[in-house]
Amino acid sequence: MSSNAFQDYYPENVAHCYGCGRLNEHGHQFKTVWEGEESVTRFTPQPYHTAIPGYVYGGLIASLIDCHSTGTAAAAMYRAEGREMDTEPAFRFVTASLHVDYLKPTPLGMELVARGRVKEIKGRKVVVETLLYAGEVVTARGEVVAVQMPENLAREG
Repeated sequence: MSSNAFQDYYPENVAHCYGCGRLNEHGHQFKTVWEGEESVTRFTPQPYHTAIPGYVYGGLIASLIDCHSTGTAAAAMYRAEGREMDTEPAFRFVTASLHVDYLKPTPLGMELVARGRVKEIKGRKVVVETLLYAGEVVTARGEVVAVQMPENLAREG
């Protein structure tokens, strides 16, 4: 298996997401990989990601959980089919539902680690649960229902 991030395999027409698109020079460019059965995204917020001094704003946390989970959904579907991520047809997922519980304030100035696990794969739907860590502390928990993106969505615009 390759060590490339899941998002590195997204076709160019769907690689512009503000959160995880490699072709969006102004975006966060989140990168997700497998570590065993867990998916992992590491990101260090910058001082301008402030909610109140010293803490990360919730929108960044939601974005991180969202993009981490849709990337995990795509990678999980490839795994379920026993395929490499560079094979066709490409899997790309969009968010049908995003739920985030903010458990503790998330401090600025340290790397955040999102760790996800696939709860369910059913047809074109993948449910991913993600925990966000600041050091050893879980600061947020999210669940995303991701659905396989319809082909016509990638051609519109």
